[in-house]
Amino acid sequence: MAQKTEIEWTDATWNPMTGCTKVGPGCDNCYAERFAERWRGTAGHPYENGFDLQLWPDRLTQPKKWKKPRMIFVNSMSDLFHKEIPEHFVDQVFDAMESADWHVYQVLTKRSSLLRKYVRKRYSDGEIPKHIWLGVSVEDDAHKSRIEHLKQVNTEARFISFEPLIGPLKNIDLSGIAWAIVGGESGPRARPMHQSWVTYLRDTCQRDGVEFFFKQWGGPRPKSGGRELDGVEWNGFPWRIVPEPIMAQMQR
Repeated sequence: MAQKTEIEWTDATWNPMTGCTKVGPGCDNCYAERFAERWRGTAGHPYENGFDLQLWPDRLTQPKKWKKPRMIFVNSMSDLFHKEIPEHFVDQVFDAMESADWHVYQVLTKRSSLLRKYVRKRYSDGEIPKHIWLGVSVEDDAHKSRIEHLKQVNTEARFISFEPLIGPLKNIDLSGIAWAIVGGESGPRARPMHQSWVTYLRDTCQRDGVEFFFKQWGGPRPKSGGRELDGVEWNGFPWRIVPEPIMAQMQR
């Protein structure tokens, strides 16, 4: 299931586990669940069991098969820090990322306290490898504590996905964050995103030195509202945290 992707801010997805459960309002209209449940009961399909949590040990070696460096979104169809995923399997995922170190891995979670606990334990003697980026999803002001959890891990490669952004945030400090991705919800029950919510995040990023990427306004389809903010496409990317050897290979 490693594959190219239409997600604008990455090159490929890698799903050594699939399936998840809801942890907040940002999960209400989960695109991954909607996709997976279409195939429930289809014999032989990877999503024969719908969005039930499932581990795929045979996928752990997939990054090594890609020889050209890529930005890889880890678990677009799950959450690496789901409480029901055994720690030994999370260890194997990190082992795989450390082994195929010519890629950049983008690990995104809503379970920020579990991310913090795990990486503090695994990397108790130093920083997380620079090619492993850690991010949290924040959908509204009620869940901004995830930002503080993220700041408490020892890395410069921190990013936040404010998607789907379903409510305003206020009084947030993004110092120490490298990158912010903002996007509205898409799908048949998409909730609207107000422009003032987006401009606040953009202005906060500019104040705090954070690269700002505006992904979409959302709507019935991802591209329904386009992706311009104030007549501009915002494509900020944190090139400064891409390790130099990987950057050199990407430019070949």
